Amino acid sequence: MEHATITMSSSSWARSPTAQVGSSRVSSRVGTAMPPVSVSMRSSRGRNSCVARATMTGGKSAQPSQVSMNGGSPKAAAPVSSNDESSKSASQNGGEVATETTVSITVVGASGDLAKKKIFPALFALYYEGCLPKHFTIFGFARSKMTDESLREIISGTLTCRIDQKENCGDKQEEFLKRCFYHPGQYKSEDSFGELSKKLHEHEGNRVANRLFYLSIPPDVFVDAARCSSLAASSGNGWTRVIVEKPFGRDSESSAELTRGLKSYLKEDQIYRIDHYLGKELVENLSVLRFSNLVFEPLWSRQYIRNVQLIFSEDFGTEGRGGYFDNYGIIRDIMQNHLLQILALFAMEPPVSLDAEDIRNEKVKVLRSMRVLDADNVVVGQYKGHTRGGVKYPAYIDDKTVPKNSITPTFAAAALFIDNARWDGVPFLMKAGKALHKKKAEIRVQFRHVPGNLYKRSFGTDLDQATNELVIRVQPDEAIYLKINNKVPGLGMRLDRSNLNLHYADRYDREIPDAYERLLLDAIEGERRLFIRSDELDAAWALFTPLLKELEKRKISPELYPYGSRGPIGAHYLAAKYNVRWGDNNSDTSDSA
Repeated sequence: MEHATITMSSSSWARSPTAQVGSSRVSSRVGTAMPPVSVSMRSSRGRNSCVARATMTGGKSAQPSQVSMNGGSPKAAAPVSSNDESSKSASQNGGEVATETTVSITVVGASGDLAKKKIFPALFALYYEGCLPKHFTIFGFARSKMTDESLREIISGTLTCRIDQKENCGDKQEEFLKRCFYHPGQYKSEDSFGELSKKLHEHEGNRVANRLFYLSIPPDVFVDAARCSSLAASSGNGWTRVIVEKPFGRDSESSAELTRGLKSYLKEDQIYRIDHYLGKELVENLSVLRFSNLVFEPLWSRQYIRNVQLIFSEDFGTEGRGGYFDNYGIIRDIMQNHLLQILALFAMEPPVSLDAEDIRNEKVKVLRSMRVLDADNVVVGQYKGHTRGGVKYPAYIDDKTVPKNSITPTFAAAALFIDNARWDGVPFLMKAGKALHKKKAEIRVQFRHVPGNLYKRSFGTDLDQATNELVIRVQPDEAIYLKINNKVPGLGMRLDRSNLNLHYADRYDREIPDAYERLLLDAIEGERRLFIRSDELDAAWALFTPLLKELEKRKISPELYPYGSRGPIGAHYLAAKYNVRWGDNNSDTSDSA
């Protein structure tokens, strides 16, 4: 494996096409025959799961061509393979040939909460699992005045060996921290990034230098940081990639402006727009569940599915983040990105292959087939203060960072429709909210009633009790279960609702990786299928922008709901409008499976 330098600004690694089969990982190269792969149906736990991942992500290997940005114009550099196991060569320093590669990961905004709580721990987990190259460097970049040691001290407090506590955790942390460095600078300063580039070059040495920048910074400086990193800190002989953290604008216009700004200095294939929900294990499993199980694919249409529900709820409020949240609201923060992305993956047609572009093409088709949202199909709410069990819970506007007259919704429910042959007439019900009774994220697929059901008398008049339902619980306590009707043992004919249950904690003894681990590794390897393309982003904003403008123009006041409740009553009326009941409000104890 080659040397990798990791800088903590916003960039993303390119990785060779690989995929997981059981516990083994095998690198594949274009034009090289794959050795036989043994597929294990049992879970594995080994720390070296990244060392032998068999490729199953699709046909095409990631193209690691790099662009050096000089004077704002792209200058093509020699293409370099992203396979860190193989030797590399590239022209460097007037003809001198480099035979190794290095990866530098820069986290821009390294002093922020996201970097400390998610990005650095994810990078350490990848290192612990053996997923990072042999040689790498990580740099933190921020405006704060810090030293290498002070950054390492901050990082060390966030690192955990959750995968296997017995395997030299302390030694691994110490080795990882030795690869972490810090460079103070301004996000809008080419000089700051130029000085950073000099430090990166010192660690990269005479190697093919690949550079990843992660922009964990406010959106108003995305373009400035992209400009400076591109013009002053791009790799001269390897690839340069930039990870951009959401939000990607507030509406169609601001999103398009952001995209234009980024594309002024970067090519589309250098930009990795990250939505961490796409890295969730159960979201990753959606296409596997559907396309590799014959029992589900024939049922995946309006002929058998009555409605689909995408539910996101948190059992806490803004907790001091109200200043940020009030600028966006729950629709922009959760629905337009996380839930809509899951919907597109759920509803897309089978792609031609597992190649990133083929998958993203199908997602875009779904988004372009959807009806634009209007206020008649949306309910908004805002949590109010509530006392329960002697504990007083604050209202949204009690947050000192929130304006007292704010009408920003903390809850929203919507009915969406896909006008194509597969989904015509099927309501996709979406709801998201803060300060609700439970923390959960799930997909609920409610199938149609059985025509002429011979056992309908056993269920009385409530046909919903007899409805089969597939539940994909994304978090917490990941699970997939199918509700079926079953006869209770005995001489009588009494029916019961039972679950066919895949509970991940019971079935697999392996720790489920954090979403950021998967997405960082994808960016390093150049795998783009879980990142959002610009036309996909445009289509998503086109659905929600008219609604957002209407809500703001009419100043629609949200319905108040108590902190810790199930949300506003209006959400139930919206579902009833389409003859649907929210599945998570069911008192059926089987939902606790």
